[in-house]
Amino acid sequence: MSEQIAMVFSLTILLVTIALTGSIGLVGGYMLRWIIALGKKGSIELEVKQMEVEAKETAKKITLDAEGQAAEILKTVREESKDKEEKIKKTEDRLIKKEELLDHRQTDIDKEVELIKQRIEEIKAIKERADKLELDKKTELSRIAGLSTEEAKNELIRTVEKENEEDILIRLKKLEMNGEEKLETKAREILATSIQRLANAVTADVFTTHIVIESNEIKGKIIGKEGRNIKAFERETGVEIIVDDTPGSITISSFDPIRRQVARVALEALIADGRIQPAKIEKEVENAKNEINKIIKEKGEQAVYETGVLNLDPRVVSILGRLYFRTSYGQNVLQHSVEMAHLAGMIAEELGANVLVAKAGALLHDIGKALDHEVQGSHVEIGRRILQKFGTSEEVIKAMQAHHEEYPYETVESIIVQTADAISGGRPGARSDSVENYLKRLGDLEAIANGFPGIEKSYALQAGREIRVFVRPSEISDLQAHDLAREIALKIEHDLKYPGEIKVTVIRENRAIEFAR
Repeated sequence: MSEQIAMVFSLTILLVTIALTGSIGLVGGYMLRWIIALGKKGSIELEVKQMEVEAKETAKKITLDAEGQAAEILKTVREESKDKEEKIKKTEDRLIKKEELLDHRQTDIDKEVELIKQRIEEIKAIKERADKLELDKKTELSRIAGLSTEEAKNELIRTVEKENEEDILIRLKKLEMNGEEKLETKAREILATSIQRLANAVTADVFTTHIVIESNEIKGKIIGKEGRNIKAFERETGVEIIVDDTPGSITISSFDPIRRQVARVALEALIADGRIQPAKIEKEVENAKNEINKIIKEKGEQAVYETGVLNLDPRVVSILGRLYFRTSYGQNVLQHSVEMAHLAGMIAEELGANVLVAKAGALLHDIGKALDHEVQGSHVEIGRRILQKFGTSEEVIKAMQAHHEEYPYETVESIIVQTADAISGGRPGARSDSVENYLKRLGDLEAIANGFPGIEKSYALQAGREIRVFVRPSEISDLQAHDLAREIALKIEHDLKYPGEIKVTVIRENRAIEFAR
């Protein structure tokens, strides 16, 4: 029992001890935490105070820097303000001086104006006195002569004209002759220069085309059984095939050069293929037409680019290309037109005319010949309709339409085109006539004209297209000159053979000539 009591007592003491120890621990922990908290509080206050001190120092430094910058800015502004004030003052001084100078000038001008007004008044007074004296003089002269002013003037003019009529006529004649000589000389220089600058070689075309074949056996194939192939070929192409005994050659004949070229291309293709029969002929002719159309387009484009005549309707260019296969008296018309365009451009440049219009008019002057077998009318009229239909410039149409004198010369360019046509087509060798025939025809023309009575002299011009006959005015009257022109024309038609037409011009003039010695 005593042991149990002792045990309970020991446990009680132990529990009390533990409780006291725990209480002491709690109190000690709280006290330690309180002490630590007080230490930390002191540290934060120190940091805050330190930061406050640093902030004050920073603010003071910033304030000092700002004050320094403000002082510098203020100093700069004051200096700039001072400079501006000085400049403004100088400007004001200059303006004041200018105003003073202008005032002086205005004063001088006013004085000069007053002086001029005074002189004008003096001049008016002098003119009035002079007019009065002139009137008094005329009145006195009229009173003495018994004539009015107008009558005296007319009488004086009549007297001067009568006394100097011969001298005036002689001077006018000299001026006219000198002017004509200068113009003729200048015209010859321009034409000679243009011809020398364009010295193209000319080759004459004919109305037949020859095809070279390797053997005469091909001729039989071309003719075909009972002439079937050759008839089919002629029907498709519209040409005549001449197969004769000439070895190694077949001849294509047609007045239309385009048909001849289509036939040539088709026949060469058939010979190369070797299979010649109507169906094949029809196919090759169609292919040849397409190829020729392509060549026509290329030749037209080449002509316009070579001459520099651009901005034409593509259809006009295609029609122009057809002239590559067209001839006129053996001369290739497209080559002739290109040559004319260059000549017209040179002449227009020398004369100060419109070069582009002259070139275009010359290039397109014979475009109607591309369709003259298909459309009714002269090639000039056909060409006008073509150009009008496709919107060509009216200036170009006027330039091209007068080259055969079917229309009047409305512009300088139209005369230039006609001149270029005469140069290109009229020079010896340009067309199919030989030089001997050319010279003989000119001699025959002049001989026919000189065979009539009253003829002083005659000249064949324009490659034999025109003959000018000068008559003696004492033997041939104006009315007889018209009859003489008709008689000469009928004589030429009866005695000569020539292509185209020949213009007969009879010239009768009176000349009064005197010599001053």
